[in-house]
Amino acid sequence: MNAKRTSQITAVTGILLAVAIGLHIIGLHEWRQLLLILATIIAGIPITIKAFKALRMKAFSIELLVTIAVVGALFIGEYVESAAVTFLFLFGAYLEARTLEKTRSSLKALVDLAPLEATVVRDGTTMTVSVDDVEVGDRVIIRSGEKVAVDGSIITGTATLNEAAITGESVPASKTIDDRVFSGTIVDNGFIEIIAERVGDDTTFARIIELVEEAQESQSKTQKFLDRFANIYTPSIVILSILVYIFTRNIEMTLTFLVIACPGALVISAPVSIVAGIGNGARNGVLIKGGDIMEKLAKIDTVVFDKTGTLTRGRPEVTDIHAFTGNEEDLLRIVAEAEMISEHHLGQTIVKEAKNRNIELMNEPEDAEVIKGNGIRARIEGKQLVIGNRKLMASEGIIIDDVAEDYAVQREKTGNTAIFASIDGVIAGIFSIADKIRPEAEEALQQLRTNGIKQIIMLTGDNRHTAELVGAQLGLDEVHAELLPEDKVAMVQKLKNKGRHVAMAGDGINDAPAIATADIGLAMGEGGTDISMETADIVLMADRLDQFAHAYSLSKATVRNMKQNTFIAVGTVVLLLAGVLLGKVFLASGMLIHELSVLAVIVNAVRLIRYNGKKKRVSRHVPEPLIE
Repeated sequence: MNAKRTSQITAVTGILLAVAIGLHIIGLHEWRQLLLILATIIAGIPITIKAFKALRMKAFSIELLVTIAVVGALFIGEYVESAAVTFLFLFGAYLEARTLEKTRSSLKALVDLAPLEATVVRDGTTMTVSVDDVEVGDRVIIRSGEKVAVDGSIITGTATLNEAAITGESVPASKTIDDRVFSGTIVDNGFIEIIAERVGDDTTFARIIELVEEAQESQSKTQKFLDRFANIYTPSIVILSILVYIFTRNIEMTLTFLVIACPGALVISAPVSIVAGIGNGARNGVLIKGGDIMEKLAKIDTVVFDKTGTLTRGRPEVTDIHAFTGNEEDLLRIVAEAEMISEHHLGQTIVKEAKNRNIELMNEPEDAEVIKGNGIRARIEGKQLVIGNRKLMASEGIIIDDVAEDYAVQREKTGNTAIFASIDGVIAGIFSIADKIRPEAEEALQQLRTNGIKQIIMLTGDNRHTAELVGAQLGLDEVHAELLPEDKVAMVQKLKNKGRHVAMAGDGINDAPAIATADIGLAMGEGGTDISMETADIVLMADRLDQFAHAYSLSKATVRNMKQNTFIAVGTVVLLLAGVLLGKVFLASGMLIHELSVLAVIVNAVRLIRYNGKKKRVSRHVPEPLIE
């Protein structure tokens, strides 16, 4: 039965009860009895139908308890009680449905932002089509005030876009040619034309909605336990009610005991908190993939970060090219041609530098191979190139002389990453690449400590000098540099073996094995890469570390909220049952208090929607090291 139908039946039952009260006042008792019976039947039918449906599924529902109690009340002539109980039960269900809508408001707000139409250019003709009819490769025009209908890259124009639906960031982002834009964002000011790369259900925005829906439907461990408990608890209450009748011979007390013991508030105590918490995360650009993840996140006490693209901006720049042989431009060209096969930040930075200098990259690399965590090997113009770190040079038998080593160390001590480039077995030059620390990083890490994180560690494949510089600036507890992906996995596993609950934050590509090994895997998700959205437990859509700090404090608040709700639910039932056995609580009044406890649980959960979790910063502390 839908919410509209419930509200209609509740309204009719309420009117009948009000008229019955009026008839009682003027002394028309027979008519009053008839209206009370009618109200009971009208409200009782949907409750009874739901109870029988549950029985057919071999489940003992709350509706079954209410149905037994109402039939019993009618049998002993307690028509006021039967009408009041059915009305209060339906009215409580109506209030629950209305209030629960608020816990899903974040998802509803996302769905409402979904674009419906797009302006496309086909065969030189501009036309408006349904968003479902846009095809990959279409040219799409977006003007000021319009929603972006697809994911794509800008080919013409500039604009400022509100990307709050994707990243949770309210500050508009400036976009120009070659920048990517995403479905669901809004052009605040400007005009852009894009090439559609992802359409329909493949867009980042559609994936976000799907992931949030799945997360809100998933169950936490607490919720699964409560569901199992309810399946045992409900039939147990029927048996206890029979025992109450055997010992008291008081049918009204027995029926009251039956209704009051309904585990309604207990059953919903966990899911409403989880739904509200996940909704809050989605609104703030954090995708938390389910109640189980929320509970695991709340237990995290150690956070492991990658450096490039996680603690740093992920937008490295070439700061210097030092050629030991030949011309700097020629070295840049041939190395950039080789690096075109690389997906790593540093390799793509070299390619970008060549394009910025308008250097034409014509040659395709031959026999190219990416050596994960170290660099690449490729053949260009008949020359054998090896580009990467010291480990790669050593494994290839390439000698780094004192001059090259001294220069590389000098650059590393100033915060640069030194990339060695060898041609035909000889070091031809060194590329210096630097990446700035994220501006919000220090405050976000302090916030994590404030909320209970005991250890913050950095694992990076970068050189020791640069890593230690970043670690010192951010006050990290430990820094481990020059690691391969498998080394990061071993470090994370070592922490887990010591009893730590570990979260690993990385870019979702090179760090995928370590992210998968950690208790909680967290990916920086700007750009909505499939691998980060699919494999990580949590995705930060704006690539901001303060979103992680928010997610962690939110998880703690959500688990705390679930415990509060469980206490409210159990406490109310215990007090009411004690009142019933002492003869102080009766059927209608007990049902009213019971429904109010259900409403209290939901209202308490709704508070999570507005939770922001910010606390005062604390001074740094240095815990005992975990990794020897």
